[in-house]
Amino acid sequence: MPRDFHCSWFSYLLVFVCYFGVALAGDPYVFYDWTVSYLTASPLGVKQQVLFLFFNTTLNGISYLPPSTPLKLAQQFNIPGVYKLDFPTKLMDRPAKVDASLINGTFKGFMEIIFQNNDTTVQNYHLDGYAFFVVGMDFGVWTENSRGIYNKWDGVARCTIQVFPGAWTAILVSLDNSGIWNLRAENLNSWYLGQEVYISVVNPELDKNELPLPENAIYCGLLSSLQKDQALRVKFSGAPSLSSSTRIIRKWNVSAGAARPNPQGSFRYGEITVTDVYVILNRPPELINGKWRTTLNGISYLPPSTPLKLAQQFNIPGVYKLDFPTKLMDRPAKVDASLINGTFKGFMEIIFQNNDTTVQNYHLDGYAFFVVGMDFGVWTENSRGIYNKWDGVARCTIQVFPGAWTAILVSLDNSGIWNLRAENLNSWYLGQEVYISVVNPELDKNELPLPENAIYCGLLSSLQKDQALRVKFSGAPSLSSSTSITMLIMLILIYGTFNW
Repeated sequence: MPRDFHCSWFSYLLVFVCYFGVALAGDPYVFYDWTVSYLTASPLGVKQQVLFLFFNTTLNGISYLPPSTPLKLAQQFNIPGVYKLDFPTKLMDRPAKVDASLINGTFKGFMEIIFQNNDTTVQNYHLDGYAFFVVGMDFGVWTENSRGIYNKWDGVARCTIQVFPGAWTAILVSLDNSGIWNLRAENLNSWYLGQEVYISVVNPELDKNELPLPENAIYCGLLSSLQKDQALRVKFSGAPSLSSSTRIIRKWNVSAGAARPNPQGSFRYGEITVTDVYVILNRPPELINGKWRTTLNGISYLPPSTPLKLAQQFNIPGVYKLDFPTKLMDRPAKVDASLINGTFKGFMEIIFQNNDTTVQNYHLDGYAFFVVGMDFGVWTENSRGIYNKWDGVARCTIQVFPGAWTAILVSLDNSGIWNLRAENLNSWYLGQEVYISVVNPELDKNELPLPENAIYCGLLSSLQKDQALRVKFSGAPSLSSSTSITMLIMLILIYGTFNW
C-alpha cells in the first residue's frame, strides 16, 4: 500500500480522534425547559395580560410549588396531601421535580445545614423564625472532614447567610420555635422560581407560645368552605387596643431553673440608650408620576444603576442620599434612592406603622433585632410604656397587623449597607424598601474586600474586566494529563499498526 495513502488515512484518523478528545473535555452545558403561556398579572399595580416564560430553580433537586391551601392551615386541620415531609437530606440521583416538599424538623433538636453553591454567582439564603450560628465556610465540596474547621465556640448569630460560587457555608440552628418556617434564596428571581423550602417544627405538647388562628383568618384552597365574609372585619388606626393577653410579646420564663434559650446573655438591650428613632409608615399603592408605587415614609425606593456598596467604596457622589426621613413628612410621595444614615455601634429603635388593610411583614438583612412591642392604633411616645425591655425575642423578620404598629430595637454593630424591605413581593417590587448605611469610621477588618471578579456597572462600568474566562463549572473539568497521555499512546499504536 502506498505510503502517501497511509499518511492521508492517518491524517483523517488524527482529526477524528482529536475531535473525539475535545468532546471528552466535559464542555459546560445547560438545558432550559421553557413553558410559554399567558396569564393576568399586576406588575405595576394594574391588571393586564402578560406573556409568561417559566423555568425552575431547585434546592436538592426540588423546586418548591406553593399549594393552594396554606401550609399552617393544612397542618392545623390535619389535611393530607397538601405537602410532604420528605425533603431529601442531600441531592438525590434522580430528575429534578416540582413539589411541596418540607423538611421535617425535630422540636428542640439541633440542626446542621450546609449550603453548597454550584452556581456561578454569590447566593444568599434567609431563614425565618430563627437566629442561627454560622460555624464554617470554605471553597470546594463539603465533606464529613470539613467539620474539622468549624468554629464551635463563638460563631456569629445571623438569619441570612452568604455562599460564594463553588464554596459551602455551614450553620447550626436550635429548633426551639415551633411552626412552619421558610428557608429561601434571597435573590428575587431564584426565590420566585422555586428555590425555597419550609421547615416544619411541631411541638408534641400544647404550645402556649403559639397564638391560635385569629377570628379574621383567611381560609382558601381545601378550606375555602370555612371562609366568612371579611368585609366588616377590617380595622384601621381607630380600632380598640388589643387585650392585655393578646398584646403580650412572647417571653421566656427567666425565673425557672431549667435550661432555656437566653436571647440576651450579658447583653441587656433594655438598658442601652437609643441613638436613632425611625417611625416607618406604609400605605396602600399610590400613583407617583403616573405609575403605581408603594412607599415607606412617602418614599418609593428606586435602585440606582451603580450598586450602593460600589458607590460608597469609590466615593461617587449623587448615586444615593442619606436623607431618609425619621417619620412621614408633610409632602407629596416621591421616587428616590434615599438611605437611612445609621450610626456604627449605635442603638436604633424602629417602629413599623401599618396604614394598609393587609398584614405586612418586614425583613432586615445583616442583623437580628429584638421585638419589644406591638399594639393596634397609632404609635406615640407613651407607647414605650408597654415595651418588653427584658427578654424580647430576637428575629430578622417581623409582622405588622393592619391599623397597628410593631416596635423593634437593633444594635448596629455590623458595618455595611443593609436592606430593610417588605416581604410581600408586589410591595417590594413597587418600591417598599430602604437601605440602612452603617459605616465603621475605622478600618473594618471583618468586611471582606471586593473580589477580583466583581461586576462593575453604572458609573463604574469603565472598570469592568472581561469575565468570559472567569466562569468555572463544577461539571466541566479539562482533560487531565493522564487522559492526554493515554490518547497519545493510542495514536502511536494505531499509526504503527497501519504502517506495519
